[in-house]
Amino acid sequence: MTRLAIDGRELVAGARTGIGRYVREVVRAAAARGWRCIVYGDTRTASREIPAGVPLTRLTTPGRRWWDQLALPRALARDHADVFLSPYYKAPLAAPCPVVLTIHDLYFIGYEARRPLRDAALTAAARLYARRARAIVADSEHTRRAVVARLGVDPAKVAVIGVAVGAEFAPTPLSSAARARYDLGPRYVLYVGNFMPHKNVDGLLRAWASLPAALRAAHRLVLAGVDAARRPPLEALAGALGVASSVVFPGRIDDADLPGVYSACTAFVLPSHDEGFGLPAVEAMACGAPVIVSDRGALPEVAGPGADVVDTHAEGALAAAIARVLLDRERREALGRRGRARAADFAPARTAARVLDLLESVAGVPVAVTP
Repeated sequence: MTRLAIDGRELVAGARTGIGRYVREVVRAAAARGWRCIVYGDTRTASREIPAGVPLTRLTTPGRRWWDQLALPRALARDHADVFLSPYYKAPLAAPCPVVLTIHDLYFIGYEARRPLRDAALTAAARLYARRARAIVADSEHTRRAVVARLGVDPAKVAVIGVAVGAEFAPTPLSSAARARYDLGPRYVLYVGNFMPHKNVDGLLRAWASLPAALRAAHRLVLAGVDAARRPPLEALAGALGVASSVVFPGRIDDADLPGVYSACTAFVLPSHDEGFGLPAVEAMACGAPVIVSDRGALPEVAGPGADVVDTHAEGALAAAIARVLLDRERREALGRRGRARAADFAPARTAARVLDLLESVAGVPVAVTP
């Protein structure tokens, strides 16, 4: 029986991240396959975020580097792990078992502001982690190319495996209580994610403001996400554009409500300047929502034929795409069908199971490869 160890620090109560969803789906798949799985966390890691029957070991340390490089390798040795999966670009440099990294993107290098010394240090560290790892999982071909080019990694070492979309993401009725709780109104355009600059939420607000007044009067723009530091500038922009009355900031959507919120939207929009994968778009497609994405980063690759792909840098293109979907019921229905078909490619059996196949191979366990 394979003994899988995994970094579960992203599993925090009341927080939802793409990395956290990735970890949960891999742990679910490992438990279903009968593996002995140990999740390592810190004081913030919530046991209720972990599938039943999977133990959580909290490692208490003075800081993250201590956790990464001292406490974690000791725990791996003590627990006789066969293989360790990191959901990040980093891992113990002296691990007592093979290590597989997951690199979702390289935004942490040179992200919001150019800081040459910091970026050089991060690049050097990322190259060292990548060199020490036995294998690397990239969410998309877009990310794989970046990893190979920027970190100097042998392409054969990097496996492209999309993020698994949980079975809960399927067409789901939205309760009237949830509709009222998040102030959604009868018809709404939805965005789910953080408000970092590369997400282009300000561009979405400007596109919204350029729509005909009658369309805005009949719909709300719902910007869902917990990002307290970056929300006020967006609220100020909505006010300056004169659209504050039709823009809603509901904060975090509870996990139990999210499939219904996706399912009931008139359109879902992910207008990012760049993405390593774009999980919210795939979740929305799985729920049958008409989806619009930008033509940047991994989004055209991931969404494929399941979404309207738009050049968000072209003047008026995003607003025109939103208007077409809002005004054309047949287009919405066709996008919904295409999106569900595309989302099926990211079912756990095709994604998380392939991660397990890779982990078994790295651990030296005979494996029948999942197609």
